[in-house]
Amino acid sequence: MAAYGNYATAAEDKPASSLPVAEATAESASSPESALDRRLAEEREAARQRFAITTHKPNYLLLTYNASANHRFEQLDAAEIKFQLSLKVSLAEDLLGGDIALAYTQVSFWQAFNSDISSPFRESNYEPEIMWRWVRPLRGDSLYNRAVVLGFVHQSNGRSEPLSRSWNRIYLNLIFEYQNLYVSVKPWYRIPEDPKTGPTDPSGDDNPDIADYMGYGEVTAVWVQGKHRVGLMLRNNLDSNSNHGAIQLDWSYPLGNKMQVYVQYFNGYGESLVDYNHSVNRIGAGLMLNNWL
Repeated sequence: MAAYGNYATAAEDKPASSLPVAEATAESASSPESALDRRLAEEREAARQRFAITTHKPNYLLLTYNASANHRFEQLDAAEIKFQLSLKVSLAEDLLGGDIALAYTQVSFWQAFNSDISSPFRESNYEPEIMWRWVRPLRGDSLYNRAVVLGFVHQSNGRSEPLSRSWNRIYLNLIFEYQNLYVSVKPWYRIPEDPKTGPTDPSGDDNPDIADYMGYGEVTAVWVQGKHRVGLMLRNNLDSNSNHGAIQLDWSYPLGNKMQVYVQYFNGYGESLVDYNHSVNRIGAGLMLNNWL
């Protein structure tokens, strides 16, 4: 559901959402309030504040164990700290029927316990994006397309050759709601780059085969059951001859009014750019500031 911008920190009775935001209408206000509707109201209120910054994707800190660490470049510990910082700011409201937002997400992997290699930050991925999102009021009790998001996103790891990785994409995100279930269908198109003239060429495509591992989109679902939040993310390249994909499972539960306990499991390709073509099998637990919903 990392589609438009997610959520701000919310109290237990007001969960935050990652789903796109546009102005709530009288029709949606008169309907039973959903987790998405609560998030819309929170985002709209924040947008009225000058210089307001809200959260975008989940912000969390995890102690993780990776059973299939990639030792190609250095000897890594299976245990490492993973954290994500994700923020968003509104640029314009009610433009062409929707809103414009700018977001930035950073996910880092820290070999905190690996003193043999001086406990480095092994990898950080930087992801600025700009998006236009349109939301319509909820109608009825059936599966319903609540939001459409169109965006451009750049992702890179800021490293030099041979570890440099980057790509640019245009995406369309369709957000659906059905009772306590929220589903994001997010296809994307990778913007082509010129090939490198040689292995040390700083220009040109760092990873021409990244779509073979990351695919051409992802589907994310979030189920809200009381205070529990259960998430599922699926990616696949849909190639029967050389199939690659990924699955991520999430669970969170409030820990007081400001934090949530968070468990994340990831299996497959593309968890980080440097390992986009290496299969990862990671489980982690820790604290989350904000969830999808």
